Amino acid sequence: MPHNARVFIIDDDAAMRDSLEFLLGTANFSVTAFETATEFLEALPDLGFGCVVTDIRMPDIDGIELLKRLKAKAVKLPVVVMTGHGDVPLAVEAMKLGAIDFLEKPFEDERLIKVLHLAIEQSVKKTKVAADAADLVGRLASLSPRERQVMEGLVAGLSNKVIAKEYDISPRTVEVYRANVMTKMQAGSISELVKLAMRAGALDE
Repeated sequence: MPHNARVFIIDDDAAMRDSLEFLLGTANFSVTAFETATEFLEALPDLGFGCVVTDIRMPDIDGIELLKRLKAKAVKLPVVVMTGHGDVPLAVEAMKLGAIDFLEKPFEDERLIKVLHLAIEQSVKKTKVAADAADLVGRLASLSPRERQVMEGLVAGLSNKVIAKEYDISPRTVEVYRANVMTKMQAGSISELVKLAMRAGALDE
């Protein structure tokens, strides 16, 4: 888990906010607390990455409405909802809207800490996967149409001579395109190029 990972607490109960701030602070989380979801949404543009822990029942904007608004804004922050007794149906609805977990009050301290660790680790992994995918798309886009054709030939296991004959160009020209492909795709070997092409195929699907 990233050092000093951030957690945003949203709860209209001051005692609950103070308790969670103390607990998570001792667990090395960096905590910012909000009394209302409105305050959180207003501050959201400046908050950066973190995990949201919100009560499900709050005045004005409740946990369900908060999730709907985050979804509408395409905000990718992981959200954990806290529920009171009898609010499980609401919690299930919250998970359908994107919440990653829910905790019934009162819950054990270690349970919350474990959930937050998992939420942040999973989000970091998803962010990295998305960044890697975007990087690969960028590499593919940098290829010229002819370089793309040569790459497809290389991945198919064709020799330079066969590729040259296929596109009516010289083997020497294929070598030049091949070198360009390897450089632009950041592949150190044909096997690595094949792996990158397979990943790109999965992305295209």
